[in-house]
Amino acid sequence: MAAAIRVLIADDQALLRGSFRVLVDATAGMQVVGEAADGATAVRLARELLPDVVLMDLRMPVLDGVAATRALRADDATAGVRVLVLTMFDVDEYVYPALEAGASGFLLKDASPLDLIDAIRVVHAGEGVLAPAVTRRLLGTFQSTASSTPSSTPPSAASSARSSSSPSLGGGASPRQRLVGLTPREQEVLVLVAGGLSNAEIAEALVVGLPTVKSHVGKLLAKLSARDRAQLVVVAYESGLVGRGSAR
Repeated sequence: MAAAIRVLIADDQALLRGSFRVLVDATAGMQVVGEAADGATAVRLARELLPDVVLMDLRMPVLDGVAATRALRADDATAGVRVLVLTMFDVDEYVYPALEAGASGFLLKDASPLDLIDAIRVVHAGEGVLAPAVTRRLLGTFQSTASSTPSSTPPSAASSARSSSSPSLGGGASPRQRLVGLTPREQEVLVLVAGGLSNAEIAEALVVGLPTVKSHVGKLLAKLSARDRAQLVVVAYESGLVGRGSAR
């Protein structure tokens, strides 16, 4: 029998934490191991409890979700913990910095219970969760963050966007240099991944078999030193491979 997926819930709203706990604990194969009302507590508990997945609210006191995610990723003990960030708004300016900091994806708080459970399973399995409805807005959010002035960009989001570049996403290489070595087909697949398409949808779009798509995605993860699909999305946007109109 497989071990239960261990979940840590980080949200500053007690009612939401309680609702998430009831849902997760009622799901076979899942277990809530702790709750945190702020980002600093989430980081401390993650180090103590080593959960498989952290449900991370973006806007929390003491330490926000972006900073907490970055702290987990920087610690060898918690680097393998998967972070699924939660937000009330699909245009939240913190979404891109959270992905850049190392989150495996994000979900809207008004998602259905089934969607939340599915997202936890997908993230735990090593995939990224990024709904197509959100990817359509993500590029605009990224471009706005990248081009805005200090006076028009929220300080926390601006500092996150500037300081959270991950060594696993190319190190000192420029965004465009990250694409060196990718075949035209791999770049095409990367664009579709950034558009929020599943492997099955990519196979249908390219008229190829599902194993072929899985092979391409695997090569992209290896060549770009990306942990999951969410990081592939970051590379696609930062490199300029995805432009306005490219995401579905």
